[in-house]
Amino acid sequence: MHRIPKKAGLGLLALLTVALATLTATAGAGDGKAREYVVVYEQGVSAAQGRQAVEAAGGTIVSDNAAIGVATVRSDDGNFAANAAKQDGLEGAAPNEAIGHAPRDQRARRQDVERMQAARDALRGQQAQKAPRATKGRNGVKPEPLAGLQWDMQMIGATADGSYARQQGSHAVRVGVIDTGIDASHPDIAPNFDRKLSRNFTIDDPIVDDPCDEDPDGYCQDPADVDEGGHGTHVAGTIAGALNGLGTAGVAPKVDLVNLRGGQDSGYFFLGPVVDALTYAGDNGIDVVNMSFYIDPWLFNCAANPADNKQEQIQQQLVVEATQRALKYARDRGVTLIAAEGNGYTDLGKPLTDATSPDYPSQTDSPHPRQIDNTCLSMPTEGEGVIGVTSVAPSGRKAFYSDYGVEQADVSAPGGDGYDYPPPLSTPDPTKTVLAPYPLAVAQAEGDVDADGNPTTPLVVKDCNKGKCGYYEYLQGTSMASPHAVGVAALAIAQFGKPDGKGGVGLAPAEVERRLLGTARDTPCPTQNPYVYPGLNARYTALCEGTPQRNGFYGDGIVDAQRILIGR
Repeated sequence: MHRIPKKAGLGLLALLTVALATLTATAGAGDGKAREYVVVYEQGVSAAQGRQAVEAAGGTIVSDNAAIGVATVRSDDGNFAANAAKQDGLEGAAPNEAIGHAPRDQRARRQDVERMQAARDALRGQQAQKAPRATKGRNGVKPEPLAGLQWDMQMIGATADGSYARQQGSHAVRVGVIDTGIDASHPDIAPNFDRKLSRNFTIDDPIVDDPCDEDPDGYCQDPADVDEGGHGTHVAGTIAGALNGLGTAGVAPKVDLVNLRGGQDSGYFFLGPVVDALTYAGDNGIDVVNMSFYIDPWLFNCAANPADNKQEQIQQQLVVEATQRALKYARDRGVTLIAAEGNGYTDLGKPLTDATSPDYPSQTDSPHPRQIDNTCLSMPTEGEGVIGVTSVAPSGRKAFYSDYGVEQADVSAPGGDGYDYPPPLSTPDPTKTVLAPYPLAVAQAEGDVDADGNPTTPLVVKDCNKGKCGYYEYLQGTSMASPHAVGVAALAIAQFGKPDGKGGVGLAPAEVERRLLGTARDTPCPTQNPYVYPGLNARYTALCEGTPQRNGFYGDGIVDAQRILIGR
């Protein structure tokens, strides 16, 4: 897997209006009612040829993504999927599943690491933290007020007397955040938010996202400058929170932030919106994208797992094929692809079971246990051309929850670990997780900030300057690690990129990857190997394989914002 969204994960819809698991499918096969399908054309088939093949199979095109040969199709023929599989020019078709009951808190299993709900409940009512105020700086750069709480930035040298003094990025460098959205009103986000380029590729699902007030049917599309989940804003702030004398700062505090919303408020990420976000990135000069999620409904996509029925197998095949096409399309057009490894504490080179898929439409009714192996892929992280990021704790150990693997781990970055030593470990320590911007509206809806604007939990920090206040939340996960690597990559593009003739700069993804991996700090496997996490369940024990230069815990090492600017 790879990425673990927060309360909702992250967003949906564009050219592929609905994805492999969306809300518009109706009745079952053979009842005479129209259903919607996702169809993938064979490589090299033109849009016109694809339309002809779809029509011959008994379907009607609803929308298509001609750039990569994927379409949404409607048909009232219960045999459409079977007919499509026989048509020359089509890879296959998968029906959109009918929506079942999906309670708002159904994603708790994915959120428990990042949101630390148990700690939130245990700590609620305690006095909120008073952050140490940083005062030193170099070359005229002053630290942000909450810099003393940002152990993560200190670990990678993204500080006032580190990389900020040499390179802070540029608005000519465009960073796409494929997530639950970005709160453009947050004072640390607003200076870098690119409203013109930002897009929302999702439509709210009234069953899992709550009904839309503006639409009597309950469906609506949020503006491209809001985040009703919070996850995307946290990620964006880690990448490019501004140096503005308030709160925290990101790794690259002057780069352009482009909201490419691909996840729902509820945290689901479906195929259509993700594919559309990636192709849009390739067409609009985005330099690097952050992908802290996996594409639902399958944690691992297996081509022919005997535990899955034929339609489920086809569905997973299409997820891999369509996603890989979109990834290649974006990378071929200059987009560096970076993704979180995932929070399943699994060696992704040796996965054994998947008991959580498919997780939609219902997490309680849909999943069935499967034995899996390394041929099963978590997308987009295990897609070709994607840089995978594992998570480390303040001590430098691999975070207890982080997925890993010699083949899959490319670099590592700070993601936090509330159980990092020294003991006691009975209650997680929020300060050992990652602090980044939190939308006020979400904080108040969650009960983390009261009506007077005061935090109700130590997991939230408030900072004010000249009457303007910002809120910041502690989270942990590989979702938090990946944006650190994205920020470092953005610094390299600003430092070494060349004008692209369109108002931006560019640096080939292969060169960005070479610099990112080549300047990461080599980190060897722990002396105790397999590594046993003190005080934690034995299921987290992990074997680190590889060399000090490259291994399954750290990949090529921990990213470094200072070293990448000097090339060593």
